Amino acid sequence: MKKNIIFTGGSGKAGQHVVHYLVEHGYNVLNLDTKPLAHSKVRTLITDITDSGQVFNALTSTLELHEFAPSLRAPKIDAIVHFAAIPRIMLVPDNEVFRINTMGTYNIIEAAEKLGIRKTIIASSETTYGLVFANEPRDPAYFPLDEQYPVDPMDSYALSKICNERTAHGFQQRTGSDIYAIRIGNVIEPHEYADFPKFFADPGFRKRIAWSYIDARDLGEIIRLGIETDGLGFQIFNAAQNDCSSDLPTAELLKRFYPNVPVRGELGEYESLLSNRKTREMLGFEEKHNWRSALAANRAPGTRA
Repeated sequence: MKKNIIFTGGSGKAGQHVVHYLVEHGYNVLNLDTKPLAHSKVRTLITDITDSGQVFNALTSTLELHEFAPSLRAPKIDAIVHFAAIPRIMLVPDNEVFRINTMGTYNIIEAAEKLGIRKTIIASSETTYGLVFANEPRDPAYFPLDEQYPVDPMDSYALSKICNERTAHGFQQRTGSDIYAIRIGNVIEPHEYADFPKFFADPGFRKRIAWSYIDARDLGEIIRLGIETDGLGFQIFNAAQNDCSSDLPTAELLKRFYPNVPVRGELGEYESLLSNRKTREMLGFEEKHNWRSALAANRAPGTRA
């Protein structure tokens, strides 16, 4: 039987790709967002996630596409995927970033737990590692950035994501459900691989994100694996490709841009500095896309194999 999924923020850049991926893989999806998603098989319920009453109502809504469907009863929900948020700093005042992101996530998790929904996946962020939105560029404590890293950001967006992870852990301890926080790297849509040669020409441009990226389709696969993998309790997983978004070897990037940062363990020649090892080992993630295959398919000149 198809699983019933409520997805928040499915109209956003990352969300629309993940929703499409889940529908392609046989899930029934209801999108909660403040703007519609153009998808013939997904209905959008306009919802303010900072209003707990709206959230409780939305999580007990029908998933049907049309009001004339044979039954409008609310089905059993198998999982919540929560992406809805202010997506970065500098869009609204900092306190609004923090308020909307933390209260929205609290409301979603609280409603899911009190309604007995046993699987919730929330979007966290690579920004929690404290590099991306720091006032000035800073060195991390070590590379690669893994889920055990002592996160220490200074910006409102990353702070909201850390609060959301702690909220998720707190609720999970009460109920014993599964709540997975996905620290998502820089999301790359298929058409955006055309920009990678510009990244190669200026390797310092992506220093703040440690050259990490996640293909939007592979992010969909990580979310699908999270839905299908039960019994892990509360977990944090990085969502990143296996390699860096640079044509330079990882060791050269470190030597040039982070010469004083210690490296724990051995890194592959082009291995990502946002580690996806735990995601591969515990969820079984195997990437299907990367910039090399994308540029090779387009026969892009001047790139390394």
